[in-house]
Amino acid sequence: MRQDSDAAPVGGAFPQTILRAHVPVDHPDAVAQLKTDLGDAPFALVVLFVSPDARFRDVIAEARRVFSPAPVLACTTAGEIANRGYTEGEIVAIGLPSDRFAVEAMVVDNLHEVDSQALIDRTIRHRTTLSRSAPDWVHEFAFLLIDGLSLKEDELAFALATGLGTVPMFGGSAGDGERFEETFVSFAGDVYQNAAVLAFVRTRCPVHVFSLDHLKPTEKRMVVTRADPSRRIVHEINTEPAAREYARLLGHNPEDLGSFTFAAHPVVVTIGGNSHVRAIQKVTEDGDLVFFSAIDEGLVLTLAEPDDIVVHLEAEFSALSNPLKPDAILACDCILRRLEAGQLQKLGKVSQVLAENQVVGFSTYGEQLNAMHVNHTMTGVALYPPDSDPPLVGRAHDELADRPKRLA
Repeated sequence: MRQDSDAAPVGGAFPQTILRAHVPVDHPDAVAQLKTDLGDAPFALVVLFVSPDARFRDVIAEARRVFSPAPVLACTTAGEIANRGYTEGEIVAIGLPSDRFAVEAMVVDNLHEVDSQALIDRTIRHRTTLSRSAPDWVHEFAFLLIDGLSLKEDELAFALATGLGTVPMFGGSAGDGERFEETFVSFAGDVYQNAAVLAFVRTRCPVHVFSLDHLKPTEKRMVVTRADPSRRIVHEINTEPAAREYARLLGHNPEDLGSFTFAAHPVVVTIGGNSHVRAIQKVTEDGDLVFFSAIDEGLVLTLAEPDDIVVHLEAEFSALSNPLKPDAILACDCILRRLEAGQLQKLGKVSQVLAENQVVGFSTYGEQLNAMHVNHTMTGVALYPPDSDPPLVGRAHDELADRPKRLA
C-alpha cells in the first residue's frame, strides 16, 4: 500500500490485516487515489468514512465504479481517524481482503416504520447465509452505520439485538461535522437518509468488540420534569427551564452553554445498575436541551466528570494489547471526545495514542454497542493477526471484562 512520505504511521508500515488509505477531499482524483493506495487485493468489503466537506453522492458514484465488484459501505462523519489520529476534511478508506474476511450486509430503510419482527427475521437470514459461506472462519462481529439525525438509533439497536444472538455488534451514527444539518449512509452505490446499513463479518482474525469511556458520575443529580421524547428534547429539569437549571448546577451562565460545555460536563442515567451517557447536543432558542440519545420525563440525570482522556485511552489499549497486540482497531468515536480533547489542548496526544495503536475510523453523533445506543464513548473492534491463538487474545479480553464498568 502506498502512503505519502508525510503520512507514515507511528512505528512504520501498517500491518496488512486490513488495508487503509486516506486523501483530502479536494484531491483531484480522490477515489482513484484511494484505490491505488489500497492496492489490487480482492476485497470482501470497502468502507469509506467521508468528510461532510466532500460531495458525498459524487464520491459514492465514483467509488461504486472504481472498487467494483467489491461492495462499498460508507457514511458521512463528524471528523475522521486516519494514520496520524484525528483528522478532518478527508476520505478514509478501509479494505477488508477477501482472503481473510467474508461479509453479508443489509440495508434497513425508512427507520420510522421498521417492523421489528421482520427485521429480526432478516437479520437471522443474513447471519445464516454468512455462516454457510464461511463455515471455517469462527470469528465474527456486526458493524452498524446509521443516519445520525434519524433519532432512531436506540430503537434500531434494541430491535437488532434479538436477531444478532451472540454476534457482538458495534457501530456509529453518521455525522455532519458540527453542523447537524444532514447525514448520509450508503451501500453498494445507493445513498440513504433515515436508514442504516448492517454488515455481518466473519474472519480468520480473532476479534474483540469493545466500548470504552473515561467518565465518572458525581453526586449532582437532576430530574427531567418535562420533555418531548420523540425529538429528544428536554424542556424542564427540576421544574425549571432545562438549560438554565443545567447551567445553574454547573455554576455557569446559561448564555455560555455550548458544545465544549456539553463535552466537559455530560450527564448519565442509571439503568440496571449501570450508568449510560445521555449527551447533550445543543441548546435551542427557547432554552431547551436537545440530546443525542433517548430521553424521557422522570429520568434522573447525574452529572459526570471526565478522567484524563489520554491516560485512560492508553490504559484501555494496553489491556487490549496484553499479551497480543491488535493488528488494527476499527473505531467509532463520539464527537464529544474530540471536542473535549481539543478544548483541553490534548488533540495531539490523543492522536498519537490512536496512531500508535493503529486505530482507523470516524467521529460520530452516537455509538452503538449490542442493544444499546450510547454517547461520549468509543466503540470498536480490535482485529488480531490472522489465525493467531484465540486463547492468548482471550486473556486480554478477560482483563477488560473484569474491570468495573462505570458507563456502558
